Amino acid sequence: MPQASATNRRIVLANRPTGQPDENTLRLETTSVPEPGPDEMLVRTVYLSLDPYMRGRMNDAKSYAEPVPIGGVMTAQVVGQVVKSNIEGYEVGEYVLNTSGWQDFAVSDGTQVVKLGKSPDNPSWSLGILGMPGYTAYAGLLKIGEPKAGETVVVAAAAGPVGATVGQIAKLKGCRVVGIAGGSEKCAHVVENLGFDACLDHRSDDLAAQLREACPSGIDVYFENVGGKVLYAVLPLLNPFARVPVCGIVSWYNLPGLPDGPDMGPAIMGAILRMKVRMQGFIIFDNFGADVYQEFVRDMTAWLKNGSISYKEHVVEGLENAPEAFNQLLAGGNFGKMVVKVG
Repeated sequence: MPQASATNRRIVLANRPTGQPDENTLRLETTSVPEPGPDEMLVRTVYLSLDPYMRGRMNDAKSYAEPVPIGGVMTAQVVGQVVKSNIEGYEVGEYVLNTSGWQDFAVSDGTQVVKLGKSPDNPSWSLGILGMPGYTAYAGLLKIGEPKAGETVVVAAAAGPVGATVGQIAKLKGCRVVGIAGGSEKCAHVVENLGFDACLDHRSDDLAAQLREACPSGIDVYFENVGGKVLYAVLPLLNPFARVPVCGIVSWYNLPGLPDGPDMGPAIMGAILRMKVRMQGFIIFDNFGADVYQEFVRDMTAWLKNGSISYKEHVVEGLENAPEAFNQLLAGGNFGKMVVKVG
């Protein structure tokens, strides 16, 4: 079902899932295209970002942001194009970064909108390497992880948009970098194309032993994206005063309760205490100010221009395929930053 100028497709939260979202979680609706009022503009979605944090927004639980209401459009950043404008400074045809969610069209008053110009190069990159994932990697690693030359940095979900960027920045800072990813193809990409020193398949039965061999001097920085067995393999290898930026715990997002198996809470807390570990969770736009964002834009733009940073996208065609693609993302089936080409 291609995007059409006369109708607005939107994907709304139909039911709060228990565990993995299923066919009853999200619903595709068709409505009329809204009309912008005074000091408003109509934005057509071109690219939609899919990110793991969206799973948390499906739950009615205390968090850093309000949950999506039942019947509400699923939240997301999008790159869109202005179709009609009653706002001074926004022109028809201009591309913008917006937070209008999983739908074809949305009205905006300009709040939380970033102008991208009439003909931006690689507009979808504003959802990835030059947007929230890239900024998350940059600030989380450099401001919380504080890597030093010669240290060992371990990165979970190393082939994803955040992990891949973390590892490449750590290499630029002179670190030994070990990635953990899902499958031989991803691991080969991480080493051969991104320049990591090693990459381990988290599906391996002997992950903990492989990680010990890959980190003979222990681990100084662990960038946490997944939790689960990867975290448990990392814990015994953390060096004194190690730093652990906690960006995500995607392996646990679909759990309806506590993970199966022994309670690892005492082991985690014990390692933090004995090794004097600094473990800090962060939400990128809550923890860091405009000065850090300006540093990120300056540095990342330069690194991309001189080829120091490589970037990979996983593009899905069609808004109607977003729910299936989102479950694929949660299961680690994406290869690079996942975006949906909507229109």
